[in-house]
Amino acid sequence: MSESDATAAVPVTVYTREDCHLCDAARETIEETAGGIDVAIDLDMVDVDEDPDLAEEYGERVPYVLIDGHPAFKYEVDERELRLKLLAAS
Repeated sequence: MSESDATAAVPVTVYTREDCHLCDAARETIEETAGGIDVAIDLDMVDVDEDPDLAEEYGERVPYVLIDGHPAFKYEVDERELRLKLLAAS
């Protein structure tokens, strides 16, 4: 299989901040779920406190998860729904 035939990783962005237990749980759920269904992901953890615009936009609304550029989850990641969204995006 050539590289161009390989399925591209699904971009997943998680807006987070330090010491956020929900953010840690979201990351764990995303990684475990993607691995369990064999979907490659490109996980980008973005600390909103490092960018004043993001801090203003998201405030305390973290984790905020985008899958393939589309809003998917806020606060908690539902494993079943995540599985469906990752499969649809892959």
